[in-house]
Amino acid sequence: MNEHQDTGRTSRLLEPVATGRNAHAEHGSAPLPPWHVLPRTIADTGLEVAQLLGLLMKAAYLHRTVTLAVLTDTLKLPALVVNEIAAVAVRERLLEIAHRGASDLDVRFRLTDAGYARAAEASARCSYAGAAPVALDAYVDAVKHHSVTHASVTKADVTAAFHDLVIPLHLLDSIGMALNTCRALMIYGPAGSGKTYLAQRLGTLLPGAIPVPHAITVAGEIIQVFDPLVHVPCDDSEASLARRSLDRRWVLCHRPVVLSGGELTLSMLDLRYDSAAGFYQAPPHMKANNGIYIVDDLGRQLVGVTDLLNRWIVPLDRGVDMFTLQTGVRFSVPFDVWPVFSTNLEPAELGDDAFLRRLGSKLYVGPLSLDDYREIFQRTAAEFGLAGADAVFDYLVECLHEAGNTPLLACIPRDLLRLVDSGVRYHGHAPHVTEAGLASAWQSYYGLRADAMPLAGIAQRWSADHRAAS
Repeated sequence: MNEHQDTGRTSRLLEPVATGRNAHAEHGSAPLPPWHVLPRTIADTGLEVAQLLGLLMKAAYLHRTVTLAVLTDTLKLPALVVNEIAAVAVRERLLEIAHRGASDLDVRFRLTDAGYARAAEASARCSYAGAAPVALDAYVDAVKHHSVTHASVTKADVTAAFHDLVIPLHLLDSIGMALNTCRALMIYGPAGSGKTYLAQRLGTLLPGAIPVPHAITVAGEIIQVFDPLVHVPCDDSEASLARRSLDRRWVLCHRPVVLSGGELTLSMLDLRYDSAAGFYQAPPHMKANNGIYIVDDLGRQLVGVTDLLNRWIVPLDRGVDMFTLQTGVRFSVPFDVWPVFSTNLEPAELGDDAFLRRLGSKLYVGPLSLDDYREIFQRTAAEFGLAGADAVFDYLVECLHEAGNTPLLACIPRDLLRLVDSGVRYHGHAPHVTEAGLASAWQSYYGLRADAMPLAGIAQRWSADHRAAS
């Protein structure tokens, strides 16, 4: 493959999703976006010299003497740019050259006494000493360029993404159509029906890779965006081609899926300033830009449901969110996520008509059909290496579910069989599912007293009666 072809593949990997009714025209000879071009000078970074100088001094402060290679790797900037910043520091007598080898990269710098004092003071104000940030405008452009609203899926896409799940076909169709509306989605139904798992799998429907900055800067302040717990870097061969021409201040990632649960509070949806560290962390929905943001267990948060839902009304309407720095500076960033709300409550119980009107779809995920439940039970038993699942399935349904009026929820087979597997290994028995083993697991799972419901005895009687009837 020649150089021209490599560039084409790289560009396509970072192009916005172009399918369905939102297909974009070919960019042709249009200039590459800024995150796709390596900066060659300080001016190319879009940052002030003073901010870059402060970052370099703090990186050097960690080592006292430091090589150009270490500074380049820390700031994620090309050697040409780091050398230019270092030259400023040398002119101001903050750094001095301790060693210069035959290669341009073989340079070692040492902090002067004045430089050490300046770096210590800068570190005390803000301890951030990592990758150089990107300008707010560049971040906004990147989010818009890879907007989740460009996505459009077909029935074939959805079927392929969920091929390994047991899920009703009508629900799959509803999910695909919900994504194509580019509006928020609410998934509701009883606890244990698989809502959260389903919501997390929705990320497989969003194709393409996105550039995520390590950090952005606003009014001289640092806001950390990249989160290794949230953002998954691409590691395939095509991504490696893209990274060759990608500004290293950005990380090429899969589209994120971010989940907040019952711990969510209103303050968590604002910038989090660490007074000890001196810089900010982006809130979860900002980290989810160009991906999916899931609010799980809606209604179980410490904050009132109405207050929480009202927080989303403006972003859902306008596609932007406003933040305020400690200094009072206000700025906006795109609210470019597919919001998914999961709840055990009926939509009407949330009591906020203004919010419910802004939802594109409300999907009910309830108990499974008998055939789907059987399929999940058999698959799960096979995963645990447990034989005999077919023989005990009728007992599970007739003697346990029906006797206790317990719905056929998606979570139950795995939870029960995990207990069965644990018991088999504990007692050293053959890996086999029995009526007695299921009865014991059921009793433990639901916290039933043995004297109140002697399930093991029931299992033995049912097994004997069932064999006699056969």
